[in-house]
Amino acid sequence: MKRNRITLYIDLLFCLVIIPLAIMLLPVDRWITNNTAFLITLVAYVYILYFVYRLSCIPKLFMQKKYIRIFILLFILASITELLTYFPMPAEHITDDIRQMTTKMNIRKQTIWFFFLIVTGFSLAIELTFELFRQIISKQEIEAEKNKAELSLYKAQINPHFLFNTLNTLYALVLSGSEKTESAFVKFSDILRYMYSQNESELIPAEDELNYIRQYVDLQKLRLNHHTNVFLSINASSGKILIPPMILITFVENAFKYGTSSDTDCKIDIKIDINKEKLILETENAVMKKPENKQPGIGISNCRKRLDLLYPERYKLENGENNGIYRVKLEIDINN
Repeated sequence: MKRNRITLYIDLLFCLVIIPLAIMLLPVDRWITNNTAFLITLVAYVYILYFVYRLSCIPKLFMQKKYIRIFILLFILASITELLTYFPMPAEHITDDIRQMTTKMNIRKQTIWFFFLIVTGFSLAIELTFELFRQIISKQEIEAEKNKAELSLYKAQINPHFLFNTLNTLYALVLSGSEKTESAFVKFSDILRYMYSQNESELIPAEDELNYIRQYVDLQKLRLNHHTNVFLSINASSGKILIPPMILITFVENAFKYGTSSDTDCKIDIKIDINKEKLILETENAVMKKPENKQPGIGISNCRKRLDLLYPERYKLENGENNGIYRVKLEIDINN
């Protein structure tokens, strides 16, 4: 719709401003008197030529490699233009002054070809510009669809990864016969309900994601003994801020995966701060377990890819181990 409006404005500019101004450069008064039919024919031809170019869209034909069609079109238009230069002048208006002027300068022929070149150049420039915009918009749409598909894939990979680890927690509670098992399954069902209710959502209120993280942390606490202390601090000045679902849980999950112990004192510290400008997540945990391989986990890898797609050049992610302590700091500019 917007492009059609721009096209209309350009057509009006050409037809109502540029062409009338160009015609005013001609000896209109003399031509109206001496050869009215020629002047009317010339003006009509200029407008017809312009819309022929606009409808044929030569740059698009060129992109499609339809060179023969372009050649035929230009040949026909050039031939018609040349024929127009032989437009007869009424004998009664041919004076010695006019005959002398025609002999020396051949104004009429130059004028016809001048208008032909002006219309051709303007039309091709406009169509070339529109074709470039079409190519850019098409690439952007393709890239947007690709990014959307990738986001869906990454979210689909995150969910099974999370479920696998959570089921291990429930399994451990069942084996131990813990009285916390029933409460754990209630929390787990709430988590599942949240995960699949937000599965198709690109953005959700921050308060929903924060409640989800609280439930997850509570679920993890049920399986931990006194050796692991968990501290969760959430400061959300605006819970209505929209954020991507399941974007924070991977870092929280990894803190529990590698930072807990059943026989050694350890601590997990999670801080989340959300305001209208930024989202900041910080986690800190002692490294109690090492991954079996040294390759980055699928969860963090997918989070990085999602962040690249959702917040290009608008986030900072620092994570790493130092002196046996693993720290993560994620900062997202959510104001843009």
